[in-house]
Amino acid sequence: MTRSAPRPTHSVAALRLRLVVTGFALLGLTGTLVLDAPPASAATYPSWDDVLAARGQEAAKNNQISDIEGLIGRLGTEADTAAAEAEARGNEYGDAQRKAQRAAEKEQALRTDAEEHAKVAEESAAQAGQFAAQMARSGGADVTTSVLAGGDDTRDLLYDLGALSKLSEQAERVETVATTDAAVARALSSQADRAAEALAELAKAAEERMAAAQAASDRAQAAYDEQQDNRARLEAQLATLKSGRVRTEAEFAKGEAERKAAAERAAREAAEAAARAAAARAASGGSGGGGGGGGSVGSGSGTGWVRPAGGRITSSYGTRVHPITGATSFHDGIDLGSACSSAIVAASAGTVEYVGWYSGYGNYVRINHGNGVKSAYGHIVNGGFRVTKGQQVAAGTLVALVGSTGNSTGCHLHYETHVGGGTTNPVSFMAARGVGF
Repeated sequence: MTRSAPRPTHSVAALRLRLVVTGFALLGLTGTLVLDAPPASAATYPSWDDVLAARGQEAAKNNQISDIEGLIGRLGTEADTAAAEAEARGNEYGDAQRKAQRAAEKEQALRTDAEEHAKVAEESAAQAGQFAAQMARSGGADVTTSVLAGGDDTRDLLYDLGALSKLSEQAERVETVATTDAAVARALSSQADRAAEALAELAKAAEERMAAAQAASDRAQAAYDEQQDNRARLEAQLATLKSGRVRTEAEFAKGEAERKAAAERAAREAAEAAARAAAARAASGGSGGGGGGGGSVGSGSGTGWVRPAGGRITSSYGTRVHPITGATSFHDGIDLGSACSSAIVAASAGTVEYVGWYSGYGNYVRINHGNGVKSAYGHIVNGGFRVTKGQQVAAGTLVALVGSTGNSTGCHLHYETHVGGGTTNPVSFMAARGVGF
């Protein structure tokens, strides 16, 4: 994202940083990080006793104010720098992963075409064999001998010979088709093998980008944690020095505990509401999402798959004109026009393998359902992650809240389904599992 020169306010920086850095872990990759930098020297933070002692001495107070302001600025600068690096690495990973997806789809298409041609070749060869058997049953050699010898039945025999000739021609044509399709199948298989080699290279490049993104995420998370652990206290200390009101450590600790408890309570209530809704649907046997309508989040048909969010489809899978860039590009999923901060639930049971920034999709979650099947959820609101990498989820588990991060013109869920490394149309994929949109 574009960053202005002034440092963002604490609330904006914290929201953005929380979403940018919460994750980037994918496929369990760890690894040595070529981008690792030496850790910055640990800062020394003033205690409340230091602050209270400095209040009565003007010079000491001014020095303490200067030190605290410097520490707050350093926290913000380091956090923003780390977040920007994590976002950049996430963008690079997104680009590399899309190339690998396109290569996987190309290989799949070539394999499918090769199998179809091989099937046609096999069927044609079988048909040619049937023609040969029919000719043998008709006694082709005896017919020819009888015609050459003449006789009363010569006219009928000539008719039979013509029929056999036609059978022979048909057999030759079918055999030619079989030979041609077999050759095409072999050629397509060779192309698929070459595509697989290219895919391996692209997948390797994507893995390297993932490792870099993981490293950047770790650094950003560390910077964010330090900021969260210290900034609020430093600002409270600064207010004590600058104002006439003395705020004690006990007061600050009480306020922080109340704030954290409120946030945890809100998250817990949202998760419990989603769980109750999923349990109610399971008890009633579930319900279809309806074809093309704005079905409810979590609706399903008892197949183990549910609708990931509410709202109607506002953009379909496939080639489209991008609403922001104006360029023609491939849309790897569908967009559901869900309300801002509404629930996004796991479409099926699986393991969360990625939580973090992902190129133009902004804040993004991907879930691995096994057997080469995955689902992904993009444009999540800042502060909207409700799962972490490695977490096991069930169908209907609250994973995130709808937003408009990344390249987005308004709140919606970008929903993807992946099969065998490439993307597939979520509408037909989900329809096959009893879930409609």
